[in-house]
Amino acid sequence: MIAQHFEYSAPSTLQEALQLLADGTAKVLAGGMSLIPMMKLRLAAPEHLVDLGRVADLKTLSESSGEIRIGAMATHYDLESSPLLRQRCPLLAEAAGHIGDMQVRNMGTIGGSVSHADPAADYPASLLALGAQVRLVHAGGERTLSLEDFLVDTFTTAAEPGEMIREIIVPVEEPGTGVNYQKMVQPASGFAIVGVAARLRKANGKISLARVGVTGLASRPFRATAVETRLEESAGTEDDIRQAVALIANGVEANTDIHASANYRKQMAQVYAARALRAALAGAL
Repeated sequence: MIAQHFEYSAPSTLQEALQLLADGTAKVLAGGMSLIPMMKLRLAAPEHLVDLGRVADLKTLSESSGEIRIGAMATHYDLESSPLLRQRCPLLAEAAGHIGDMQVRNMGTIGGSVSHADPAADYPASLLALGAQVRLVHAGGERTLSLEDFLVDTFTTAAEPGEMIREIIVPVEEPGTGVNYQKMVQPASGFAIVGVAARLRKANGKISLARVGVTGLASRPFRATAVETRLEESAGTEDDIRQAVALIANGVEANTDIHASANYRKQMAQVYAARALRAALAGAL
């Protein structure tokens, strides 16, 4: 199918973009990896598209005061290949490398992915494990939300009309933290049937920090806090991991679709969580 007629704007500055979005009727176009196919199928029919591809201020990636700030228009390849991220926040660089294929990683953006709020997207598991924040801007100001507060439900976020993501903020990783992202891939789309991100830190022979983010399992990505609680202050033995991952779907209504049943997703979440935790534990000092 062909998208319906729409107005197209390509501002060169952030302020110009925000003015175009101010009345709340226009739709942001980032990489277009999700929006353009939806428009072709007429599942989305915006009357006005504001293309952010020329806004250089949205493509920055920098470190300041113990935080890494990633512009919303930074591509998946930018993150995957960034020396800064590989050294200072390797979990996010690793997650970016799992997204789609080369063409998608060259065009798709972190801001577009997070804004789309697909429950099977790769970034949220790692961003939740990292305690990421989302900086939103609009014509009248800005605000910052945790990713947990930003992601409301399937394809639903806390962004208000006229707001857009300016940047994603993640902490600089402490030395000695083990990280890993594992996912069961849906082969046609590259999305996660289930995906699990793990961050582990050890002190005096025990796990002092455990953060586990999960995507694909439920209607929105989430932190598996029961898994984290079971692991912290444990030695991280194989039995500790086995008992911890058994809790990964606690209180969660798992998705059922044409790709996997709820029970299958729950089982695979345990399998991939165990893999991620073992790999993260091997890198934790």
